[in-house]
Amino acid sequence: MIKRLPFFLTMSVSAVFSVFLGGVWAETHAIQEATLRAHTQFLADDLLEGRGVGTRGEALATRYIAAQFAALGLQPGGEADTYFQQVPLVATTADPAMVLSFQVGDETLTPTYLEDFVANTPLQTELVELDRQELVFVGYGIQAPEYEWDDYKGADLRGKVLLVLNNDPDTGDPAFFGGSARLYYGRWSYKYEMAAKMGADGAILIHTTPSASYPWQVVQTSWSGEQYALPRSEPKIKVEAWITEAKIKAILHQAGLDLEALTAAAQRRDFAPVPLGIRVSSRLQSTVRAMEGTNVLGLLPGSDPTARDEVVIFTAHHDHLGIGSAVDGDSIYNGGLDNASGVAAMLTLAQAFAAQLQPPRRSILFMAVTAEESGLLGSAYYAQHPTFAPGQIVANFNLDGLNIFGRTRDLSILGFGKTDLDPVFQAAAERQNRVIQPDPMPEKGSYYRSDHFSFAKIGVPSYTHRGGLDVIGQPAGWGKEQAEWYTEHHYHQPSDEYSPAWNVEGAMEDLRLV
Repeated sequence: MIKRLPFFLTMSVSAVFSVFLGGVWAETHAIQEATLRAHTQFLADDLLEGRGVGTRGEALATRYIAAQFAALGLQPGGEADTYFQQVPLVATTADPAMVLSFQVGDETLTPTYLEDFVANTPLQTELVELDRQELVFVGYGIQAPEYEWDDYKGADLRGKVLLVLNNDPDTGDPAFFGGSARLYYGRWSYKYEMAAKMGADGAILIHTTPSASYPWQVVQTSWSGEQYALPRSEPKIKVEAWITEAKIKAILHQAGLDLEALTAAAQRRDFAPVPLGIRVSSRLQSTVRAMEGTNVLGLLPGSDPTARDEVVIFTAHHDHLGIGSAVDGDSIYNGGLDNASGVAAMLTLAQAFAAQLQPPRRSILFMAVTAEESGLLGSAYYAQHPTFAPGQIVANFNLDGLNIFGRTRDLSILGFGKTDLDPVFQAAAERQNRVIQPDPMPEKGSYYRSDHFSFAKIGVPSYTHRGGLDVIGQPAGWGKEQAEWYTEHHYHQPSDEYSPAWNVEGAMEDLRLV
């Protein structure tokens, strides 16, 4: 007797995935390398002047993206039947003649702006001052009840300036504070938020390359020039600053203190804030202006009359750092990999979905967001003012930098292990004979550094896919070396430019999986 095969074994592979994934199966032949390269090359061109927020370059990028959406037949997903959602922002530019000084006894030590420190004010006001205010070392500046950890111990820190270590404690316990993985407690944004909660007037973060996961030059380029924020709605400190490890070591040494000893003490639960006997003064003059950034939204309505009310959102940030300080004679921060490539990937996926004979059951929203480099502001604004209710947003898939080093046996997913959508990724990866890896470099805290995090904060299952590191045809460890090389030499630098020499075979395979 011949048994009838289960229905799904009599179907093509593509049809099987169409059933299992609810009809969401892009025609992968529509994902073309030429399309990906062409979009990347244009968006990373000098003509767009680094796509700085609120600049002519951003306007060119957003109009280009909207035109591509229209050409694909996507519906306007923004305001007033347009492809645009305007994001109100406040731009603050600190005068580089700023002063940050430390009084140690009768001596005043004055670090050099950019070389030793950077500072800005989040108060969105033209002048802020610190006047000989006490400097207090607060370790990592963390309150984490689930770990029975409190660096503040009830100390009165109102009006003080806090000196804070970056990252989170290194106790040697892999189950404690995520082990080597950076939690949100280790993010600079959390440190400043806690300083404001404590009533402090300022906070100075100590930079090291391991604790930040990027070199000082990234702080210099990212924290100088015009800075952007959503209009202020919650308490902030007067001054947010970074200082190099070498400079603060020298200042502490002058006061008879040892940074290594203070850092060692901060690894213990019994740590309590340490007044340093140092007074901090600062005068920070800024220009402040109201402005707007732009999110670009294109909608592919779903084919199912009921399921089309739910939406899957693909995001990629279109902004970069614009025109800034010249490096080797080049002042345009093109953002080729970060993130012209991600926007190009989103447009390539949009083309693939639009090419289907029948759209997916659910609707798909493609959104290029603004001001990611300034703190995920465009996606945060959308999360506060969504065009679909959060309960209708099934998932967010974010595209932020592609694999340009070749095909891999693995794929890294930021957010993997945090939702019940993992089996969907695993099924797609198995079809390509690949394996899904969680964040391969969790110490960088990348989960909290891209736009999917804005959606995660409102309860939406959210991911960013990264290229894998197990590169086919290369020795073990080569992929990680290349990723670290890019961070050291090109991340947030004018040299992050598109190159025809990029090997995007792995990126194409990643997009077919996505």
